Amino acid sequence: MPNRLAHETSPYLLQHADNPVDWWPWSAEAFEEARTSGRPVLLSVGYSACHWCHVMAHESFEDERTAAYMNEHFVNVKVDREERPDVDAVYMEAVQAATGQGGWPMTVFLMPDGEPFYFGTYFPPVPRQGMPSFRQVLEGVHGAWTERRDEVAEVAGKIVRDLAAREISYGDARTPGDEELAQALLALTREYDARRGGFGGAPKFPPSMVVEFLLRHHARTGSEGALQMAQDTCERMARGGIYDQLGGGFARYSVDRDWVVPHFEKMLYDNALLCRVYAHLWRTTGSESARRVALETADFMVRELRTDEGGFASALDADSDDGNGRHVEGAYYVWTPAQLAEVLGEQDAELAAAYFGVTAEGTFEEGASVLQLPQQEGVFDAEKVASVRTRLFAARGLRPAPGRDDKVVAAWNGLAIAALAETGAYFDRPDLVEAAVSAADLLVRLHLDEHARLSRTSKDGRTGANAGVLEDYADVAEGFLALASVTGEGVWLEFAGLLLDHVLAGFVDPGSGALFDTAVDAEKLIRRPQDPTDNATPSGWTAAAGALLGYAAQTGSEPHRAAAQRALGVVKALGPRVPRFIGWGLAVAEALLDGPREVAIVGPALDDPATRALHRTALLGTAPGAVVAVGTAESDEFPLLSDRPLVGGEATAYVCRNFTCDAPTTEKERLREALSG
Repeated sequence: MPNRLAHETSPYLLQHADNPVDWWPWSAEAFEEARTSGRPVLLSVGYSACHWCHVMAHESFEDERTAAYMNEHFVNVKVDREERPDVDAVYMEAVQAATGQGGWPMTVFLMPDGEPFYFGTYFPPVPRQGMPSFRQVLEGVHGAWTERRDEVAEVAGKIVRDLAAREISYGDARTPGDEELAQALLALTREYDARRGGFGGAPKFPPSMVVEFLLRHHARTGSEGALQMAQDTCERMARGGIYDQLGGGFARYSVDRDWVVPHFEKMLYDNALLCRVYAHLWRTTGSESARRVALETADFMVRELRTDEGGFASALDADSDDGNGRHVEGAYYVWTPAQLAEVLGEQDAELAAAYFGVTAEGTFEEGASVLQLPQQEGVFDAEKVASVRTRLFAARGLRPAPGRDDKVVAAWNGLAIAALAETGAYFDRPDLVEAAVSAADLLVRLHLDEHARLSRTSKDGRTGANAGVLEDYADVAEGFLALASVTGEGVWLEFAGLLLDHVLAGFVDPGSGALFDTAVDAEKLIRRPQDPTDNATPSGWTAAAGALLGYAAQTGSEPHRAAAQRALGVVKALGPRVPRFIGWGLAVAEALLDGPREVAIVGPALDDPATRALHRTALLGTAPGAVVAVGTAESDEFPLLSDRPLVGGEATAYVCRNFTCDAPTTEKERLREALSG
């Protein structure tokens, strides 16, 4: 008989709806049950594409004896971290503070008022590698709860007090300048892996936000070192196993330093961010490899993540059926020499093995290999390689596919909208721009209420119950601003303004200018989450700063610009010290130092060839954070177009920054020079 999770919209929660565990969703009713029954809360947090979440579910939550013990002694609450990033954030902070590490599944034991007193992540069914079994943990916590309740309460109170005291220094109200950004670049250089690309050791994550900073820093200063780090990192990732060499798109991270073996889950946010990164790298360098990866990644998102409603699903699972009834990580993606021969025949299989690095020993598990690209592609016949790739992709499509989390997350769709709109515009792919428009329409239709408040998620056309957090407002506004620049439709600028007004009213500390991750009227947790550092996506704090700055450049709004500047004080404090973890803040700071530049394209009509040529030139400009408005002289959709007449009756471009404007031009080359750095 299904438990309470059967009524939820989260695919992750629905995966647990048939567990024998008497799960509750996160709710006031669950904590009331804990109070009235005198039991502690067992909070389990994960997400649908999490490999070890599946493992713990199979080992423990599907086990009748374990479930019976949990049901008798605990009120069990299951949370999808992607639906409730606020709940995840506050308890993950506690886990990391107590244990020095974190991850998912996250297991936390709480007092009935939500105060945590014991923490962990994955627990095995039997003691293993120094870890206690999950049953031992349950029995130990139950024993402490029944025999030493006062001590448990004292520990919980101390943890909450310690968390409240863990305030980071946000610096002062001054924005970062040349000195801080140069120091950040130097710190990145020290951590850069010159042999393999990227930063740090294993596991290695795609440094999307850092690469955006490097590209913008190069555009503003001409730094060849910054550009080289960006280029080499992108090239290494694109040749590695972290990139899907058959279908496009990136896995979550590489378990090794060489980008060879990925953790195979594919997340919308990674692919949206990286699609935009590679498109921007092509814009800077003209690299054919960057162009290919940007387009393949965009096509992957549209082909495999687009939902029937026009939005984009959250993720593809790492695991799938290996054809023998086993649920195995990477089974969909990896190949043996025998499998190549079965699809291609012996001769073409040898070519494929050499081209993609498939060996008899394998680069993954059980003799299988993750496909990679060689360093010398020119020695292979391009036509034969294309044929091999097409046949392997078709054959892979017959394998059992990884599960898809169909939940539409507002923030991640905002990132996808920005990426698809720009990639479509750069490479003359109107279908990608249309996909971005469809996703934006869905967000307006399902996620925005009559007061322009955002819901974080939807699924199958049904809006989720959880309120949007700061990253939702910021990333959706960013997507709408990009869409406005690409399409020339001012309605997207208006929607961005509505969202950013909520940011100013509900998320900004009026005293310090710092930003909180939840709105002032959001559900009260043990603390109000607040984190300016990037994780897998830009932090809500710095994403909001970027969207506020872009909106101010489009509209001339001083309150929005002032809020962005105050928010960037944290980048002045943290950028030189931990640049890898505040990359998007550094990228926004580059835009602020550059102006950002404001580009108005005025033509006799939007479909006029000269107008379109100037518009495309403006979009391809590399000036950091430049905003673009396009329309006719009579248009009132964009404030930047006001009082901008045609010159000699021809399409005309105006470029301004810091209250100073260049002479208007009707020439593409002059416009290109004005936006080239």
